Amino acid sequence: MTPGTPGASGTPDADAPRNGSAGAAGRASGGGAAGNGSAGAPAPPAPADGATEPGTAGASADDTAPGPAAVSGPVLSSAVWKRPAPILTTDTARPEGGGRAAPSDAPAPARQWPLLTVLGLAGVGLLVVGTDAFAQSFRIGTMLVGAALLTGAVLRRMLPSVGMLAVRSRFTDMITYGVMGGLIVLLALMVQPDPWLKIPFLEEILHLTVT
Repeated sequence: MTPGTPGASGTPDADAPRNGSAGAAGRASGGGAAGNGSAGAPAPPAPADGATEPGTAGASADDTAPGPAAVSGPVLSSAVWKRPAPILTTDTARPEGGGRAAPSDAPAPARQWPLLTVLGLAGVGLLVVGTDAFAQSFRIGTMLVGAALLTGAVLRRMLPSVGMLAVRSRFTDMITYGVMGGLIVLLALMVQPDPWLKIPFLEEILHLTVT
């Protein structure tokens, strides 16, 4: 063949496509070989039991540690809240035996009949003293006031509930009402003139106190 004839082996036009296709095939085969080489590389050995891979120990510890959101249930505070003491006391507990002396459906005067009895008897005594309607009215009226307090002591001892007659504990009320009532009756019996009761050492104490 003469130079320039299409299809001749020596012509550059016929060799150019072949060289180009061969280069493309070579590049493709080279890329595939590289991929196969990375896929076929031996895998690293598995870690022994209880061992962790380098660089993953901290991550695994952080992943397994419970965070604030992982804690279930209410979080209790270690400090116990206490109600502060009031500066001014506005209420007190009911004293022993301070309940109603009658059922709740009874009228109010009936529920407080022990207190009304004591107040009524003391009021009668003060009325007798104030009116001075007869001789020895001062003595008798004063004795009625003392008897009212003694009656309060007896009611406080005998009844389980005395209403507003209960001021403190049962023992304290009994001592207070009894001592005060007894002293008033005793002084009323010893009052001058013409005392109904004469106790020598008490008379001397009274004379020293009065004079």
